[in-house]
Amino acid sequence: MEKIALVTGSSRGIGRAAVRKLAAAGYAVCINYRERQDCADALVEELTAAGQRAMAVQADVSVRQQVNDMVRRVEDAFGPVSLLVNNAGVAGQALFQDISDELWHRYFSVNVDGAFHTIQAVLPRMLHEHEGCIVNISSIWGLRGASCEVTYAATKAALIGLTRSLAAELAPSGIRVNCVAPGVIRTDMLNALPPAVLPQLAEETPLGRLGTPEDIAEAVAFLADRRASFITGQVLTVDGGFIL
Repeated sequence: MEKIALVTGSSRGIGRAAVRKLAAAGYAVCINYRERQDCADALVEELTAAGQRAMAVQADVSVRQQVNDMVRRVEDAFGPVSLLVNNAGVAGQALFQDISDELWHRYFSVNVDGAFHTIQAVLPRMLHEHEGCIVNISSIWGLRGASCEVTYAATKAALIGLTRSLAAELAPSGIRVNCVAPGVIRTDMLNALPPAVLPQLAEETPLGRLGTPEDIAEAVAFLADRRASFITGQVLTVDGGFIL
């Protein structure tokens, strides 16, 4: 099966780092974006200039039809998806009593429904090939929980449950499903925090620094690699020891 990767939410941050790593490993890559076409197009240009195969496709993963159309375009251009990385997500902080129905459903529609939609879209071809790999990007807050992040933590915990159950269901079909749980990573999501908080978070991390998108990309690439061929249903925590 040819190595073809679809990475959702990959025009920036962790997704972009994962795309770069996978393209360097020989994957033809699909860069999914919702709004930042400029970033996605720039990444395609960067990769194709390096002799790698890349395309960008706009889709809101919370909308099933858009996801189905995206997967169809990838299959038409490159072939069936062999690696799906569910990275698209939204995050934020709010007191529990201030969470509206709209906010709650928006987080679940992107963080959980998005993974549900993309997995169902790529799965028929993976089942036909009796091979495939799915990596869901969760969070340490899905493992431990965090004050003022109830909605985000709940969605990320749901992804972990999805990963473990789906791994058991798909293992007999030769399809592996794993999860990466990033810690505090230097991405745009940290921009909402006061600058003084970042050094404090680094100090609270046993390895003494914040994570980078490249740290997570390395974990994704490992789980997608043949070296991880006997690994499924696992949550790989990449947090510098933050929740030891």
